Amino acid sequence: MAENKLQKSQNSSDEEDDDRKPDIISRYRPGHIIDHERKGQQFTFHTENRVKLQIQIHNPDIIQIRYFLEGDVQSDFSYAIDPDFQSEEVDISFIEEDRLFEISTATLSCIITKKNMLVHFFDAEGNMICEDEHGFYRRESLMKGISEIKVTKKAPKGDRYYGLGDKAYKQNLRGRAFENWNTDAYAYERGEDPLYRSVPFYAGLHQDRAYGIFLDNTYRTRFSFDRKENNISSFSAAGGVMNYYFINGPTLTEVSERFARLTGKPEMPPMWAIGYHQCRWSYYPESRVRHLASTFRKKKIPCDALYLDIDYMDEYRVFTWNNDLFPNPAEMISDLKKQGFKTIVMIDPGVKVDDNYPVYTEGRENRYFCTRPDGEMIIAPVWPSKCAFPDFTHPDVRDWWGDLYEDLLQEKHISGIWNDMNEPAVFEIEAKTFPEHVRHHFEGHPCSHKKAHNIYGMQMARASLEGIKKHNPDKRPFLLTRANFAGGQRYAALWTGDNIASWDHLKLANEQSQRLSISGYSFVGSDVGGFVEQPSPELFSRWLQLAIFHPLFRNHTMGYNVDGAAAVKKEEVELRKAQSDLDQEPWVFGEKYTDINRSIIELRYRLLNYLYTAFYNYVQHGTPIIRPLGFYDQTDKKALEENDAFMFGDHILVSPVLEKGAEEVETYLPEGKWYDFRSGDLLEGRQTHMVEAPLSEIPFFVKAGTVLPLREVMQYTQERDPELLELNVYAGSSDQTGQLYEDAEEGYNYKEGDYRLTSYNIEIRENSLTITASREGKFKPKYDTVLLNIIGLSFEPDSLTVDGKAQSLKKDDGRYTVQATPDFNKIILSR
Repeated sequence: MAENKLQKSQNSSDEEDDDRKPDIISRYRPGHIIDHERKGQQFTFHTENRVKLQIQIHNPDIIQIRYFLEGDVQSDFSYAIDPDFQSEEVDISFIEEDRLFEISTATLSCIITKKNMLVHFFDAEGNMICEDEHGFYRRESLMKGISEIKVTKKAPKGDRYYGLGDKAYKQNLRGRAFENWNTDAYAYERGEDPLYRSVPFYAGLHQDRAYGIFLDNTYRTRFSFDRKENNISSFSAAGGVMNYYFINGPTLTEVSERFARLTGKPEMPPMWAIGYHQCRWSYYPESRVRHLASTFRKKKIPCDALYLDIDYMDEYRVFTWNNDLFPNPAEMISDLKKQGFKTIVMIDPGVKVDDNYPVYTEGRENRYFCTRPDGEMIIAPVWPSKCAFPDFTHPDVRDWWGDLYEDLLQEKHISGIWNDMNEPAVFEIEAKTFPEHVRHHFEGHPCSHKKAHNIYGMQMARASLEGIKKHNPDKRPFLLTRANFAGGQRYAALWTGDNIASWDHLKLANEQSQRLSISGYSFVGSDVGGFVEQPSPELFSRWLQLAIFHPLFRNHTMGYNVDGAAAVKKEEVELRKAQSDLDQEPWVFGEKYTDINRSIIELRYRLLNYLYTAFYNYVQHGTPIIRPLGFYDQTDKKALEENDAFMFGDHILVSPVLEKGAEEVETYLPEGKWYDFRSGDLLEGRQTHMVEAPLSEIPFFVKAGTVLPLREVMQYTQERDPELLELNVYAGSSDQTGQLYEDAEEGYNYKEGDYRLTSYNIEIRENSLTITASREGKFKPKYDTVLLNIIGLSFEPDSLTVDGKAQSLKKDDGRYTVQATPDFNKIILSR
């Protein structure tokens, strides 16, 4: 009898166990909308299956879309959105019809279908811009939580997609899927993904109308652009809520500008920061750094900044110095400064576990380091075999970290900081980073590393910048970071990471820098010459030529010091040691190439006034400094297909040489007329030209109607006061306007009006050319002469007046030269 009862109990237990599952999977798609409400510029819609959609109108061209389910945290907190971004009061039309709702601004309409909550966008003329395909979807489970939130949209044939930061791919992203998960991608190859930073933003182009999508979600995200060739695109995240911004164009450049205004822009950099920088892993001891500096000056190759990599530290302890290698760093840095060099040092996030190391003991005692769920610190290998990692998502930790820079800035007088390895990188494990269960403060919204990973490097950069500004308040900061997230352009410049000395990586440097620039990060460049392996003399010179048109101009190699280089294969070690005298300075390939490389770097210094003005427009308006040719004219199919040539500022088109042995380059010029900077020849737009490109030259072209400001070549940007300003005036067939921005090139007086913004208006008539200058700001330049070179006049002038006073004309090689004072108002050449 008892056995029967026992058997019955066991059978009951087995049946109960059979009903249990390893997990419970739930999937959600919106049902029919049953209710809605409006509060000011926010509209909320509810479905029968409890999906909530919130639509917030921030201005006529930026609309925020968020989806929530029961239990979601409905927070407005964002690391990406600029704290200074303010919504505008917008005149909004709201209409309900039988099958849809329509929310309209002056430029944009958002339609929400009642049946299944699809969201579609149209322009003011009723043209479709972007449509949902299946719309919102969410997958979650009881044991693991949310695993995917997703929006699918239509990808009509012919639509193009740009952006996503540093993806190692061609400009048009269509046909591929990409992930955003900050990764230490040493020696990455074309197509490898993900890479060092996460910028979940793209610009789409549909029938000549541009729009943008920014997914404000810090989890691992995925973007697919018609990957399955089914005319469907999607963007998704591995957690959190679906929160994205729709950004109207109608031009691609306007989309990038609006994204930059939404997520923020940096301050003006100091002029020296856009000069030439020299870096390697690593320059030591002190005598070698001094020899490097003296060689630059002896060979008269301009250079503004020298870097010290990890080996300047005492056994990789951040904020320390190796006293054997650098016995008196303050004196060395002072001497370098007298020679015109700024010193930049690397600071990593990994803090060596060492009870005799104050940075570690302070962080441990104050619980500033990242922990596992039960409270124990995460200890992992990077350069030291055991490191603790500050939780930069905590304001107190950022304050502490920023104060650690005090000695470097106030006592050693370094000029810039370089944050590296902050994905965060971890050695020896396949994941290359923390476990996802590691905890973070997240500004009082506690979370796991699954959510905080992609913003870890960004918040390190933020902490560093705040420390630099606190302890060096009178100087403009220079901060370079490897890992970052959308909005991180507010804090630091970027480079494209540990690239390879190869011709394909030269192409990638071109493509990635353009993509980062249109994704909000204009202060960007690559490791000139390649970080891994050694370039040929030809490759190095061609890379220098490309890089003079990148806002960050840094030559960086891993060199051939391989002690502790975990990433280097063992079989390469002896070879690299044998090559220890072969570095990557501009003179290492012999006299012929030294002369070529010197002239290339000098050209960069000639163009600094133009680049500085482009920076002003980026800082003021969010205009990308470099951008693909399709951004110049998105109606030009050939320009859209161009992958190599690009715009540098508004008026220069660069056609880099990217093939080994090439001495000419096929160049497509878009609408307009273009002058070859080297020869002054005028070329027609909407045509392809075969252009000569010997190794000593890079082809670039100036748009007709441009006033191009040129700077005197100096060995460093502040070597002396300039004696004159040179302006190349390229005559066109229609009226044009150009700009020149000037200030003290350092400090913050420009924010108090101590700047000069000169606008040059060029009026072209059949027998006359008139240049009118108007100015704002109170800055007075140091030079006393302006030299104008008038190029490409279609008539022979016989009269010249400067502010009403006649001058004699000077002609040389087809150019007319005019001399004026810095405050001239009007110049007229006529026949």
